[in-house]
Amino acid sequence: MHINKVYRVTTIARVAAELGEDEKWLSDIAGEMEPEDGLIWVYGPGDEETIAFTDFGIEQLQELIAIHRDQTD
Repeated sequence: MHINKVYRVTTIARVAAELGEDEKWLSDIAGEMEPEDGLIWVYGPGDEETIAFTDFGIEQLQELIAIHRDQTD
């Protein structure tokens, strides 16, 4: 039996603030991620939606940040 062990997610706005990064830039980078990478879409009332990450997703995002920085240097 598969049991989902995700008990929390963190929004992209909070991750951006914690990492000191631009939220729009992180959103562009997160476009390369899949749900199995720890990316989750959260939908609210109306057309409200935001990206959120599991702890694993934040780690994956940080790796992508490093890759993108290496490519621009």
